[in-house]
Amino acid sequence: MTHSPPPGTPRARIPGPQQPPPPYPRIAAGLWKRCLGGGLGLWALTAAAMYATSDAALLPTLILLGGFLAPVAFVLWAYERHGRDLGVSAVLGCFLAGGALGVLGTASAEPYPPHSSLAILLGVGLVEEAAKLGALVFVLRRQPGISGTRAGLVLGAALGFGFAALESTGSAFDAAFSEGVGLRALLETQLLRGLLAPAGQALWTAITGGMLLSLRRPNGRFRYAPPLVAACMGAALLHALWDATHGVALRLAERLASTAPGARPGAPGYPSGPSAVQQHLFTLFSIGGAALVGLAGVAWVLSLLSLTRRNTSWRRNTP
Repeated sequence: MTHSPPPGTPRARIPGPQQPPPPYPRIAAGLWKRCLGGGLGLWALTAAAMYATSDAALLPTLILLGGFLAPVAFVLWAYERHGRDLGVSAVLGCFLAGGALGVLGTASAEPYPPHSSLAILLGVGLVEEAAKLGALVFVLRRQPGISGTRAGLVLGAALGFGFAALESTGSAFDAAFSEGVGLRALLETQLLRGLLAPAGQALWTAITGGMLLSLRRPNGRFRYAPPLVAACMGAALLHALWDATHGVALRLAERLASTAPGARPGAPGYPSGPSAVQQHLFTLFSIGGAALVGLAGVAWVLSLLSLTRRNTSWRRNTP
């Protein structure tokens, strides 16, 4: 005969089934939008405060916000849409460590003469793309399970954005302290770099990264096959064309403005930068040329996506 327990006696609780923890951190949807909007507002407030007070102490904040805002927002978007299963450590490692290693690796390739030929710019682009590819290999050397085209595109873009953020920040500091660039010119440069960031360094490294990880063996070893070499050469060509837009825009502005009929590019006394009369034409040609090069890279990426989505390497990207 059993007796019911007296009132007030605690009863044993049977734990219910527990859900396994998610394999990746749950980041709220739209974080990249809040980051971009909040960062842009803070950057604008900092610029307004510096313009009103002329306080040089605000310059580092302005440069760091302008250099890292667009890259960080795009990396958050790529992680949220396509890279959650890769892990935060891989994406963050490619952005920070890979970007820093890429900048160090390309330090010997710059600076180059302002009126360099396409062959010199192609060599510089090849050195920079090879350095970024080596940085990607170094960051992923102990994560053999990460492979596939999608993983390469996401992680390559993250490394390219890290490279672009550090490069833009360094160039802005150098221009502000060495050349004495005015506040208006600095703000315009940061806005243009932010708008063109997705079609520049990140796009080229995403192409080579996608090819690198699509050829990765199951045991984690990297294959340096001819398709990877061709992708690296193509990215170097886009890089060279991108760098050449500055000189081409300057020459076109000089010819159309007709301010110096007898001057030749590279001749003694030839201006190293656009004059006040040429400024609008130079900006138009420079931005237009960079946009055309960026569109060529976007078309390449879209064709790569259309081909790789048909096979299993598009989904084979998780550890």
